[in-house]
Amino acid sequence: MNDMQIKEAQFSYKNVTGVIGHPIRHSFSPLMHNSAFKALGLDFIYLPFDVLSENLQDALKGMIALNIKGFNVTLPHKEKILQYLNDVTDEANVIGAVNTVVNVDGNLVGHNTDVDGVVASLNNFKNEISGSEVAILGCGGAARSVIYAFISHFKVAKINLINRTLDKAESVKDYYAEKMLFENIETFELMPPDLKSVLKRSKVVVNATSVGMFPETDDSPLVTSEGFNEEQIVFDLVYNPLRTRFLELAEEAGARTINGLNMFVHQGAKSFELWTNHKMPLREITQKLETELKKVNGA
Repeated sequence: MNDMQIKEAQFSYKNVTGVIGHPIRHSFSPLMHNSAFKALGLDFIYLPFDVLSENLQDALKGMIALNIKGFNVTLPHKEKILQYLNDVTDEANVIGAVNTVVNVDGNLVGHNTDVDGVVASLNNFKNEISGSEVAILGCGGAARSVIYAFISHFKVAKINLINRTLDKAESVKDYYAEKMLFENIETFELMPPDLKSVLKRSKVVVNATSVGMFPETDDSPLVTSEGFNEEQIVFDLVYNPLRTRFLELAEEAGARTINGLNMFVHQGAKSFELWTNHKMPLREITQKLETELKKVNGA
């Protein structure tokens, strides 16, 4: 341990926050939040906690015992964690997934700030998206937030829900029919390139899976550009790398593309505000993350 590490280890932070998930080693959340804490001079630190699914309940007890101020929740815990929380916001309850937890005097309260990230990323296209047909790849916690945003904020006409297992897609479809009274969801099994007609008629195509995330940057949930066209908006929730293979395929067909960094920063900014009551310096943090992501990917 060098002198700097010793100094850091000896420093006592008043407020500890973090992220739980598995795996967690490639997350840029610690860089984002710790940079924001430093920029504002806040006595906070943000740490990664690698938590296996079978240890989730015990980990939450530990968060309370250690008086952790709050934490983010990522794969694979966003849906499972609801059963262990003391309370959840109405929005998170409807979505059926939590990505942010606030410790309120030993009571863990779940929020979903992923919706803030989705809305911030797509809001410039709201008029185009409203009343349109859209497609989502994936059925996990992130996909649930996208579905909620499309229904509640963008008022889409139809959602094409595409997943590796059709049963999971059907379950999510039934969930939103009951929770939000939105019944115009059609489900498909992810079998490219058979889906090209479904994708082509979708105004927005969203990759809500982790396929293509660093270090597996050559992967994509779709293998050809045949489902894309120049009238589309293609959004990948993956932020590392900034330009995924999925987005490259969309660009080959002339589609407008959005990477996951804007969503990542905005969902993080909302979590940051819940824990600190301060606004995250968005421009500064976004620039820092862009620089670091380019370094990681050799750009």
